[in-house]
Amino acid sequence: MRILLIAEHQDLAVTNGLLNILGGLKPLDMPIDIMVAGHGCDSVAHRLSELANTGLANIAKVLCIDAPEFLHQSEDLIAKAISTLASDYSHICCAASAFGKALVPRIAAHLGVAAITGVAAIESADEFVRPLYAGRLMARVKSLDPVKVFSVLVSSMPAPTQAAAMFGANPAPIVQLRYEPSGNTARVEFISEKRDQSRRRPLQAAQVIVSAGRGLGSKANVDELELLADKLDAAVGATRAVVDAGWLTNDKQIGQTAKIVAPELYIALGISGATQHLAGMKDSRVIIAVNKDSNAPIFQVADYGFVGDLNEVLPRLNAML
Repeated sequence: MRILLIAEHQDLAVTNGLLNILGGLKPLDMPIDIMVAGHGCDSVAHRLSELANTGLANIAKVLCIDAPEFLHQSEDLIAKAISTLASDYSHICCAASAFGKALVPRIAAHLGVAAITGVAAIESADEFVRPLYAGRLMARVKSLDPVKVFSVLVSSMPAPTQAAAMFGANPAPIVQLRYEPSGNTARVEFISEKRDQSRRRPLQAAQVIVSAGRGLGSKANVDELELLADKLDAAVGATRAVVDAGWLTNDKQIGQTAKIVAPELYIALGISGATQHLAGMKDSRVIIAVNKDSNAPIFQVADYGFVGDLNEVLPRLNAML
C-alpha cells in the first residue's frame, strides 16, 4: 500500500501547505510518492525530494512530468496521467484548493471510485473525517473503494514543527515520467490568467489576516482596512457580501465555498458570523472580532471581542498603531 500525493506549485514554488498534508498523512504510516507536473519544473521536483529527510513522512520518491502541455497544470491532463499510475497506489490525494477541487473528481471519475472531498482528519486507511453543513457536523466516512481518492483541508492538518534546515540531506530519488500526447488530450483550453499584483501575502500563506464584512459600510472604507493590513503585515480578506458588493475582489473571499484559512491571527471587522464564513476561518489560532451587535454569532468563536461601530473603531485602531 502506497500513497500518491500531488503537489501544487506556482512560479516554481510549492503551494498550499504540502508540509501540513504530510503531517496529516502520518496515521496511514505508508510510503509516500510525491508527484509534480509542469514545464521547466525540475527545481520543484528537487525541492520536494529534499523533504525526504525532514522526518515528516516516509517519502519514497518524487515523480516528475515535465512537458510543455503541463505548463498551466491542466487538471484534465494531470488526471489522465495519474489514472495510468493508479494501480500502484491505495491512496491518491492533494490539497482541497481550487486546483484540488478540480483535480480530485476527475481522477475519481477515471478510476470509477468515489471522491472524498475536504478531509479534515484521517482515522485509518479507509476512514476519514470531513465537515458537513459548513462545519456544523463532522462526519466519519468509510471508503470501500480499492483506491481512496481524496482532497485535504490544509487548515485542519497539524502544522509541521521540523526545521527547514533539515532539507538537503539524503534526498528522495526523482523519477522522470514520459508524457505521450495523443489526439484530443484535453477538453479544457487555457485562455488567460490574471494575477493579483498586490505586494501582500496570499491569503492561504498569511500568518495574519484582516477581514471585513458588511459592517465596513462602503467601499470608501476599504482604504482604512488596507492601511490596517499594511501596519500588521497582514493579508486582506472579505465575506461574500463584501465581494458581491464590489468593495473587494473575489480572490479575497473567505468561506466554505471560497478560501479556507487558518492563520495565527484573524481579525474579523464588521463580520456578523454567518455559518458559510465561519467554515472558512474558524480554525484560526486567535480570532479578534469587532462588531456593533453584541449578539453577533462571530463572538461565539472569537477569543477576543470588541463591541463598537467599525467606522469609529477602525480609524482609532490605525491611529494607535
